[in-house]
Amino acid sequence: MDPQNPPPEDPDAELRDRLADAVAAEAVFEGWSRTALRAASRALALPEGEAERLFPGGPVDVLTYVSARADRLTVADMEAAGAATLKIRDRIRTAVRLRLERHAGQKEAARRGLSLLALPSNTALGLKLLYRTVDAMWYAAGDTSVDFNFYTKRAILAAVYSSTLLYWLNDRSEGGEATWAFLDRRIDNVMRFEKLKADVKAWPGNRWRTASRR
Repeated sequence: MDPQNPPPEDPDAELRDRLADAVAAEAVFEGWSRTALRAASRALALPEGEAERLFPGGPVDVLTYVSARADRLTVADMEAAGAATLKIRDRIRTAVRLRLERHAGQKEAARRGLSLLALPSNTALGLKLLYRTVDAMWYAAGDTSVDFNFYTKRAILAAVYSSTLLYWLNDRSEGGEATWAFLDRRIDNVMRFEKLKADVKAWPGNRWRTASRR
């Protein structure tokens, strides 16, 4: 079974969720490790070998599952909030804020998850999970692009989300207000850059050079 996309009819779906939540709670103290997985299994009084059956890839498998579940929940929340009808800057803000505020989990567990994904053996997985997160956000935001913009939008959102996530992990402000202010600044920077690109393309000299190449 692909842990990224457990089928709705999966008879173990509820138990898998409970175990994933228990591992995330243990990860605050033990990191995303075999120790955390065993402790979570004991806390749920699971039979011997049950945790390994549910997550055969171990802690990395659990982290992958938790990330995919958070993506699905973020998409559902964005759709419920009508994110696709908002202005583009508000779509981005809503997506990132929902992902962090509701679905990133406990900060220390998230921090330790990033540490696990930063290991050389897990770098490719970390990039894959980041891509899936921003792709899900853009999908819920109503993005239908199929040209080069498809990739540039995801690269931009990946940069905004990643930097805001790191800021959030260390933010001690009331209600995370410092994080949301930081997010607004990052979005402002992106919007100014996109406007600058559009202005450059609109310069008469640039249009002439483009036409001369035809």
